[in-house]
Amino acid sequence: MSKSPKQALILQGGWDGHQPVECGELFATKLRERGFAVDVTDTLTTLEDAARLGTYSLIVPIWTMGTLTATQEQNLVNAVLGGVGIAGFHGGMGDAFRGSLAYQWMTGGQFVAHPDNVKDYVIRIVNHDDPITRGIPDFAVKSEQYYMLVDPRNEVLAVTTHQSVSVPWTNGVEMPFVWKKVHGEGRVFYSAAGHQRSEFDDYPEQLEITLRGMSWAAR
Repeated sequence: MSKSPKQALILQGGWDGHQPVECGELFATKLRERGFAVDVTDTLTTLEDAARLGTYSLIVPIWTMGTLTATQEQNLVNAVLGGVGIAGFHGGMGDAFRGSLAYQWMTGGQFVAHPDNVKDYVIRIVNHDDPITRGIPDFAVKSEQYYMLVDPRNEVLAVTTHQSVSVPWTNGVEMPFVWKKVHGEGRVFYSAAGHQRSEFDDYPEQLEITLRGMSWAAR
């Protein structure tokens, strides 16, 4: 008798500038290739069904900005506290639901700014032993470089060092960029990389880290 696949839910929507539909299609395909059964939704009303949320192994938010109702927030956070994994990237998870403190506490970080907008910088691996980053070297990207407020409980896997013309007070700051954590019974993974869909083609290391993180987070 074959083992049932892990179930993933992708929430795609919010601000169009981060190409939620295109990114949702990419990660639905890639997760299916890694053995997941994937549902994709473009409405937050999906979060109103607490029983359904509890059946998933993994939730992937790709929803920059947006607003959760009290019920939607409670059901999403409770699902993770109960053991459902959550994993995502860039603004789709780290700049989602700005008004929801419980969501930010769960995810471990909140976007503040991307000084100088799209720029060249290096993503530096600081934990080479973790299965999410093992075998992946430091790599250069051209993208937005997130400055974030972060949870000290995060287990940081990769960082970037800020150098900025527009906000020079950030110069030299080593900013957590990829992390994992546990929230209740649920695993949480986040990567600040991934401004637009094409970057996952341009930087295969970025894609691999993100997919490994999703697989790690899934119960």
